[in-house]
Amino acid sequence: MEIPTVKLHAFLAHQGVGSRRKVEAMIGEGRVSVDGTTATVGQRVTGNEKITVDGRSVSSEQVQLRYFLINKPRGVVSTTSDELDRPTVVSLLPNIKERVYPVGRLDFESEGLMLLTNDGELANTMTHPRFGYEKRYRVTVEGLPSEKAIDHLERGVRLKEGYTNPAVVENLQEKGEYATFEIAITQGWNQQVRRMCERVGYPVVRLVRIAFGPFILDSLRDKRFIELSQAELQEKVAEYEQRKY
Repeated sequence: MEIPTVKLHAFLAHQGVGSRRKVEAMIGEGRVSVDGTTATVGQRVTGNEKITVDGRSVSSEQVQLRYFLINKPRGVVSTTSDELDRPTVVSLLPNIKERVYPVGRLDFESEGLMLLTNDGELANTMTHPRFGYEKRYRVTVEGLPSEKAIDHLERGVRLKEGYTNPAVVENLQEKGEYATFEIAITQGWNQQVRRMCERVGYPVVRLVRIAFGPFILDSLRDKRFIELSQAELQEKVAEYEQRKY
């Protein structure tokens, strides 16, 4: 009987190495080997091979899935390591044996909600554009945005990648020479909200992510992080999917 196989990047994502897209990039960079031979994108495996990533063996045994919500402060990078030795979001967690990684990113100066997990399937769902997971930010900008500028943000702003999808802008408050509002987007381009605001003439002075899909920053209740069980995670995702449709 023929032994069933799966694509290597899907297998590694399931084992907690990273999201499917991240793992596929690692394979393309030559960082993955199967039975001593450099792996190729699209390669299929049974899971019984000797698979290594950056020289470290990946076990075919089922890993424990972990889910952490983190309130990232300013001055922390949203990666697992940093060549400049800056603090990372992973360093905000206690020592755990599983290798978790951030789902999506917040830039160095931005704050707020992030999800760290080793669940590659969830990471792919939350970051792939076709699933349309909403990201909501509280933004403070220089100046008092005009109705035209707000309308521009909501209809779509032209950036180097193209036009942004329609956004939702709410709860505009003005104080002195600054304004604060909430903006919700479904894309995940690099520093997208900052660039959108700059494009319409209002530079960002503070950016806080307050929600990402089914998760909200307020659920942390001033804690640096909380861990969700798999049951809690599945319940929140199911409720969010129902609200979307």
